[in-house]
Amino acid sequence: MEELIKNIKLQIIEALNLEGMTPDQIDDNAPLFGDGLGLDSIDVLELIVLIEKNYGIRLTSPAEGKKVFQSVAVMADYVAKNRKK
Repeated sequence: MEELIKNIKLQIIEALNLEGMTPDQIDDNAPLFGDGLGLDSIDVLELIVLIEKNYGIRLTSPAEGKKVFQSVAVMADYVAKNRKK
């Protein structure tokens, strides 16, 4: 799971152009939106594309996305359980 979390952090940094940020600077359990990483609604679209492209997971509703993108740890858990082999 640690490797998956690190990979997701790297993918988030790359997809969202978070220049100068390293995976170590992203807390696994910090919120991705608001006070945590500070992402916004445009960033959600990038995250949706990221998990679809890299893990073959298609989110079916905005409510599902809201649950999945709570934190990197929650996102990694969801990916681990739902990715296409």
